[in-house]
Amino acid sequence: MAILKTTKQLSHWAGEHGNAYVDRNPHSPAQMNKLYKKDYGVTRTYMNEEFLGRLGTELSILEFGANVGTQLQFLRERGFSRLLGIDINQHAVKVAKRLHPDVDVIAGSGFDAPFKDGSFEFVFTSGVLIHISPNDIKKIMNEMHRVSSRYIWGFEYYAPKYAEVTYRGKKDLLWKTDFAGLFLNEFPGLKLVKEAKYPMTDGVNVSQMYLLEKIK
Repeated sequence: MAILKTTKQLSHWAGEHGNAYVDRNPHSPAQMNKLYKKDYGVTRTYMNEEFLGRLGTELSILEFGANVGTQLQFLRERGFSRLLGIDINQHAVKVAKRLHPDVDVIAGSGFDAPFKDGSFEFVFTSGVLIHISPNDIKKIMNEMHRVSSRYIWGFEYYAPKYAEVTYRGKKDLLWKTDFAGLFLNEFPGLKLVKEAKYPMTDGVNVSQMYLLEKIK
């Protein structure tokens, strides 16, 4: 399947830099929990339970920017079974099929999600929106909102206003902001169910987890 590289950022993550990202990052929930414990003082399992503990596991779930499917594997181990991810990087999709065969990750762009309106009850990102240019962010937000029939969940670097962060010595690849606030401003039919900020142990960055629900 050919992926249209429509922005500088998509070209970066679809190519060899994205391949390197796949290879250097955690490939299992256990590895991810170890990294989160180091970076945040709590595990990703803890965060997930704080936000998803009261939700029924029958929900249909789509992840934008699923990488190798590690976050989906967390959800599978939590009891969710209707899981799908899309990712711009072909290497990530291949690795996901090898490492996490019980969750499905397909090649696709979040700017043009190949799904009908309201196809999934629960749509989420984790460390993905930070890599979308502020000029393009509403495109992917609109797609997430369009394909979700109920919930939008996210975990991203936080700042009160947009601020660019140099990423591995490069510019124009990472931004932090109040992504929950962006969704709420853009889509009046959303309400904030839960939000938490997790300071990183580096003393510099803070990440925001949020759960939004459609009310109309």
